[in-house]
Amino acid sequence: MLYGDTPLDAYKSGRSRKMDGMTELIEKVRAVLPSVRADLEDLVRIPSVWADPARRDEVDRSARAVADLLTGAGFADVRIVSEGGAPAVIASRPAPPGAPTVLLYAHHDVQPEGDHSQWNSPPFEPTERDGRLYGRGATDDKAGIATHLAVIRAFGDEVPVGVTVFVEGEEESGSPSLSRLLAAHKDELAADVIVIADSDNWSAEVPGLTVSLRGLADCVVEVATLDHGLHSGLWGGVVPDALSALIRLLATLHDDDGNVAVAGLHEGTAADVEYPADRVRTESGLLDGVREIGDGSVVQRLWAKPAVTVIGIDTTPIAASSNTLIPRARAKVSLRVAPGGDAAAHLDALRAHLENHAPWGAQVTVTPGDVGQPYAIHATGPVYDAARAAFRTAWGREPVDMGMGGSIPFIAEFARAFPAATILVTGLGDPDTQAHSINESLNLDVLEKAAVAEALLLAGLAPNS
Repeated sequence: MLYGDTPLDAYKSGRSRKMDGMTELIEKVRAVLPSVRADLEDLVRIPSVWADPARRDEVDRSARAVADLLTGAGFADVRIVSEGGAPAVIASRPAPPGAPTVLLYAHHDVQPEGDHSQWNSPPFEPTERDGRLYGRGATDDKAGIATHLAVIRAFGDEVPVGVTVFVEGEEESGSPSLSRLLAAHKDELAADVIVIADSDNWSAEVPGLTVSLRGLADCVVEVATLDHGLHSGLWGGVVPDALSALIRLLATLHDDDGNVAVAGLHEGTAADVEYPADRVRTESGLLDGVREIGDGSVVQRLWAKPAVTVIGIDTTPIAASSNTLIPRARAKVSLRVAPGGDAAAHLDALRAHLENHAPWGAQVTVTPGDVGQPYAIHATGPVYDAARAAFRTAWGREPVDMGMGGSIPFIAEFARAFPAATILVTGLGDPDTQAHSINESLNLDVLEKAAVAEALLLAGLAPNS
């Protein structure tokens, strides 16, 4: 018997071909990245802020740009669709015989950029500094579009699985029409695996697979104490002003250590991952002398406990203030819901707390806002095995199963619409990204690693891979 006929030799030969194939695929991804980056920069230049009605035309322009890119990448079936909300893009390539279909998600809308003067470079002019690409949407989430685009271009006409690309246009506004989109286009969007490229990594060197996300509920609370303003010198000390009452009411939301003091909220259990205090201080920008709030480990507080934040107040601005008792004041309160809790029930609990803790008999009106459910993923099975292998090769490190303190409520929408699909939540962010903040940026090395990982994942999901 010749050596080449032995089972061991056949195994080694097959493994060698597989490794050669992976190396070739990785090089193909790297080869397309310059063109993908140029396209990403063009997308960043479009101020696609759906939350700003004055920029709705820009969101339309962004959708057309995404559709053109996908058409140029070889998708014959590309459509811009809407169900009473922002335009989304759907592009499909059928699966080869016996291969699964993978849905690749991203969103093309972005957060408002805020005060331009606080940016170190114009928010809608992509600028590279020290290996990072700065600009609104550079990471969240136009880098997700770029990742999918890089993978499709790298495979060319030989994509080993069916691929549907779904690029939403109103994620930053809470995806209000997503359920209608999923219902109207259920057959087109149906997939065996859903890859959602809209989260973070543990660091720029260590990849993350997001396996839990907090939910979100918010409301506006208004406090009224008077039917009109009064001279503070004549009535101060006898009649309560609404702003002081509102401040005292908001203070009841936490105990002295900063733990949420609203009764009836759910707490889960976070992964056993170290998050040192110095990393918290550096990544958050916590000022000298300011302490962390709450009890428990950092990841427990970030991923598995509820959090309440006052995110806005309407009252008399200082420039317009006078010696007047303010009759009415209101605040917007945001509640993060730990996985395993029900966001609607948590909003009810928050509302009850606010109504029952009014100081001095002040009148309290609570107007419910948005609700997004938390989500926990059972990150096991062959798809997750393939994903971890792909990340391991692309990053040279084991991925961390991590939680997300922020909300991506639409994940629960996908889970309800496609209960048989395996959902993977990946991302382009890292601790220095500053998504939603000034000077948002993308680590360009992370873009390469993420694109390589996604390409290897698709290859790993193919039959006989």
